[in-house]
Amino acid sequence: MNSEARIVITGAGLTSPNGDNLAEFRQNLLSGRSGVGKIDTHYMGEVIAGLCDFDPLKYQKKKALRRGTRAGSIAIYCANEAIIDSNLDFFSFDKSRIGIYLGITEHGNVETENEIYNIKQYDYNVDFWSHHHNPRTVANSPAGEVTLNLGITGPHYTLGAACAAGNIGLIHGLQMLRLKEVDLALAGGVSETPHTFGVFAAFKNEGALASHTEPEKASRPFDKNRNGIVVSEGGCICTLERLHDALERDAKIYGEIAGYAINSDASDFILPNPLRQMECMNSALKSAGISAGDIDIINTHATATVEGDKAECKAIKEVFGDDSNVYINNTKSFIGHTMGAAGALELMGNLPSFEDHIVHQTINIDDLDPECVFKNLIINEPRKIDRVDNILNNSFGMLGINSVVIVKKYRE
Repeated sequence: MNSEARIVITGAGLTSPNGDNLAEFRQNLLSGRSGVGKIDTHYMGEVIAGLCDFDPLKYQKKKALRRGTRAGSIAIYCANEAIIDSNLDFFSFDKSRIGIYLGITEHGNVETENEIYNIKQYDYNVDFWSHHHNPRTVANSPAGEVTLNLGITGPHYTLGAACAAGNIGLIHGLQMLRLKEVDLALAGGVSETPHTFGVFAAFKNEGALASHTEPEKASRPFDKNRNGIVVSEGGCICTLERLHDALERDAKIYGEIAGYAINSDASDFILPNPLRQMECMNSALKSAGISAGDIDIINTHATATVEGDKAECKAIKEVFGDDSNVYINNTKSFIGHTMGAAGALELMGNLPSFEDHIVHQTINIDDLDPECVFKNLIINEPRKIDRVDNILNNSFGMLGINSVVIVKKYRE
């Protein structure tokens, strides 16, 4: 493949419940630090969740912050950080040739719920409904807010893909670069989900909302006693470039997107389909031109629901075999489920393994589910390994949407 078709990651901006930049995020993953705590939410009171602690005024004025959305604020922070991290001469770059592609799980629920909660105090008098509501709730809002903040005039949109969205933002950015629709892509995913009580209420009534006397231990993928999802917010936006352009400006390269796949279960609203997940992983391997034996690390999607974890474990065993040497970990055990941000955020937390050869662990596993046993599931302590050349990232979502991204270590 020529350098015009090869797409690399040259910058990353992120915020998560346990870190607001890659160095901090990675360090907290290796040290086992959870970012999960308790918050108060409308109607339900105290719930377990993961919130970010970035400075929203670092790149925004107070007026813009009041007018915009939480998801937009996260996106603006991450986009600015990604540009700075890429060491790009942004001010001389043609802004019409920059595309913004952000995955998101849902958007508009937070703003609508807050407005209804507010006018309840005024006997539902709609005179007190915010005139900012419409631009806040349109589907392209988070990506559009980035264009306003940075003066980008190229294409922008969000990609609604449930919890597979973070990966799909990266995939779409890669595709637009290969098509030469843009020369630079800001791609990834964002989420503001913990600010909507409806998600908590729905998961609770479904029996899928995590609970624990110690919040930091509530997110327990693969553990026999897991009891559901920890709802979290976060964001990760990567600077994507064609390899030729990155080399021309001597950019640092985190990794090269080697392969990807997206498919659909077409079988249930929420129950995952391991056969389709298996097919998605196999398609990504084929896209990358490698075999299952070439993958060194799998970052699992596992959300700490019984059915979800078991389905993914079954799919992984079908693709990689019961006795595979691949190393397996999970990032949600640290930060909960950051929904639309999860794919990109969790992938980025693993990419430093190309340099340090350390696989971060999965925490909160006290009693491993027998159906989730793997030869090299990294539990409670990080593991140093001999080499890391290829990382596979799973990200699956409701309505049966599956996405897999494979990133390889860049070599000249």
